[in-house]
Amino acid sequence: MKKLTAVILSLLLVLALAACNQPSPVPNIPHDDDEPAVETRILALKGPTGIGMAKLMDDAAKDSLMNLEFTVAAQPTEAVAAVSGGKVDIAAVPTNLAATLYKKTEKGIKMIAINTLGSLYILENGNTINSFADLRGKTIYATGKGANPEYVLNYLLEKNGLTVGEDVFVDYTYGTEHAQLATALAAGECAIAMLPEPNVSSAMAQNKELRIALNLNEEWDKVADESSRLTMGCVIVRNEFLEEHPEAVKAFIEKLDSSIKFATENPKDAGALCETYGIVPKAALATKAIPNCNMMLIKGADMKPAIEGYFTVLHTANPKSVGGAVPDEGFYYIP
Repeated sequence: MKKLTAVILSLLLVLALAACNQPSPVPNIPHDDDEPAVETRILALKGPTGIGMAKLMDDAAKDSLMNLEFTVAAQPTEAVAAVSGGKVDIAAVPTNLAATLYKKTEKGIKMIAINTLGSLYILENGNTINSFADLRGKTIYATGKGANPEYVLNYLLEKNGLTVGEDVFVDYTYGTEHAQLATALAAGECAIAMLPEPNVSSAMAQNKELRIALNLNEEWDKVADESSRLTMGCVIVRNEFLEEHPEAVKAFIEKLDSSIKFATENPKDAGALCETYGIVPKAALATKAIPNCNMMLIKGADMKPAIEGYFTVLHTANPKSVGGAVPDEGFYYIP
């Protein structure tokens, strides 16, 4: 019995020593990645300037730690009020609106990226227009009088040797109602029209005989300076937010870049997200429009040479369209 007791005690001692040599369990220490990011309020506009954010909106909806709060606005005036009033930190807006906000806020914002080139096209119900020269003697129906579309069209006509009112006529009967003009074009009430996406795709879906006659991005590249682009959409940030959270802004730019790439590479999936988040009314329409929205990300030192020519064209046509002056160096965010 004594021997048995001694054996048992020896075994218990061995087991106790073995247990002491086992590694202790690692405590579950939270990592920085598990902490919510800086709360960021973001505004996107319906249409091309907001389409590139669709995937990012979906990611943020599924991951609360991203801490991104999105608002989708229908009109640029909503963006002006939200940015000026400090209600949003980052906003996707037309580039000329960014310039006017720079003036309005006394240089209180910066452009952090260009996210959309031009989405304007001249459509024809027929097959006679293949160059700007073919527009001589024709009437173009358009929307956007007194705004960027008019200034861009007039610039391209002038560069191609055509004078509005003499060589070519532009009818702005439809005012700012892109959808009404798209419907009228599809119905055959006019033969030639300039429209933005997604109204281009809407018109073409209603009438299979319609065709894109001229891509104004391509026409701009033919006549503008080498580095100048038709840069119509961008993303801005309030300086106060940028100064307090520079890393959050850098991280946002990277996420936006990925979101834009997703949209261009996966138009069907991105189109569905556009409908889900109210950026474009119907997924099928967004899917058709995405290839013509010319989304990309231009950032840092590449922004100024890409957009300054466009700002100069707008300023020449109407100084108020860019806030009275072409923005200076302080307008551009260069990390």
